[in-house]
Amino acid sequence: MAESKPQPKVKKKAVPMPKQPPEVRRHNFNEVALGYTEEQALEEASRCLQCPKPQCVKGCPVEIDIPAFIKLLREGKYEEGIRKIKEKNSLPAICGRVCPQEEQCQKMCVLGKVGDPVSIGRLERFLADWERARGFTIPEKAPPTGKRVAVIGAGPAGLTVAADLAKLGHEVVIFEALHLPGGVLVYGIPEFRLPKSIVQAEVNYIKKLGVELKLGYLIGRTYTIPELLKERDFDAVFIGTGAGLPQFLGLPGENLGGIYSANEFLIRVNLMKAYAFPEYDTPIRIGRRVAVIGGGNVAMDAARSALRLGAEQVYIVYRRSREEMPARKEEIENAEEEGVIFKLLTNPTQFIGDEKGWVKQMECIRMGLGPPDETGRRRPVPIKGSEFLMDVDTVIIAIGRTPNPIIQRTTEGLAVTKWGTIVADENGKTSLEGVYAGGDIVTGEATVISAMGAGKRAARAIHEYLMSKK
Repeated sequence: MAESKPQPKVKKKAVPMPKQPPEVRRHNFNEVALGYTEEQALEEASRCLQCPKPQCVKGCPVEIDIPAFIKLLREGKYEEGIRKIKEKNSLPAICGRVCPQEEQCQKMCVLGKVGDPVSIGRLERFLADWERARGFTIPEKAPPTGKRVAVIGAGPAGLTVAADLAKLGHEVVIFEALHLPGGVLVYGIPEFRLPKSIVQAEVNYIKKLGVELKLGYLIGRTYTIPELLKERDFDAVFIGTGAGLPQFLGLPGENLGGIYSANEFLIRVNLMKAYAFPEYDTPIRIGRRVAVIGGGNVAMDAARSALRLGAEQVYIVYRRSREEMPARKEEIENAEEEGVIFKLLTNPTQFIGDEKGWVKQMECIRMGLGPPDETGRRRPVPIKGSEFLMDVDTVIIAIGRTPNPIIQRTTEGLAVTKWGTIVADENGKTSLEGVYAGGDIVTGEATVISAMGAGKRAARAIHEYLMSKK
């Protein structure tokens, strides 16, 4: 019998990502994760098994050929590697930073069964940063089709749809309500997690594909969707307006001064650059003791921002246990390293103010965990008689966001759910001909990469619709 060749040993541990030390980064808004060096990227890429039936691709919402780009990276073919990624993903520097790879492509990685999965997101970021430092290469586009598409919202879904349709030869115009493009990427995610220069660079790449960007256009007011289709000569419309309307607890005292929605707080900090006051004229009041209500990534972003703005004590107040927290594991770890205090199995019941109408205390109750609810997480149950008071100067409520209803209310015949989300099929087709939607406006608040996946599917469907239209 022929002897089988010995298999090369693969390192079970991933190459760690260099980061700013916690004692340094908690005092600045610079990016925490510093990115791989070339040597580190090559070492991590060498761990990929190059599986003949790669499972990681199945876990990627935008269908990147992951083994192919990693193979090109480890061969030193960086330009070919980033080109391979961009066949499917026009926002790789963003995805490499904020996509929850541990729940998607990396969760499917075969190597993860015996050790750490390959750090796919970090390798994607390395190639994206390598390209940005040298200048973007613009891919070939299909010949012009003569078809025009209006994209509403310059967030992850809208940018993805626009890039894909532009490459297919369509004329694309993005209408964005804010004064900057990026959606949640600029107003929701802090500078220390996603630098705004990265977002602007990715947007500039999409503009170089031929996409026109119109800022300060509130669709539903500036134009309605019927006006875009009938009077502005667009052949199709994609709605990607996200979920930017904050939710509140409905508790006594919630209207006191010093209580913010996470939406308002993060918009002030990120989009309006309150962290650089007085260079930017956006003041924000942060007391000594800050409580952030919630356990998702938005709560972590708000808590870590509050620390950097000078709060002495910052608490995450979450009604379930650590295991049920929806935030990314690395964001929870980063928050803990920086000094955020976790008060788990705790829920607020009312807010108490001072004589000037500012919050000074928060009454909370201890929680136990009952059977799982419809989300699969154990249901929090109040423990009778366990109420206690917390001294607080600032409260930030981060319990989720819902869609703004302006488009739904100004578009006759557009089917919506009782939660205000737009009804669309798996390809983004709505109840109106030529009108498509995707991302948080359809699913409710979700991840950047899931919105991008919806954008890709919608772009394919819009292209088929346009090319079949006489």
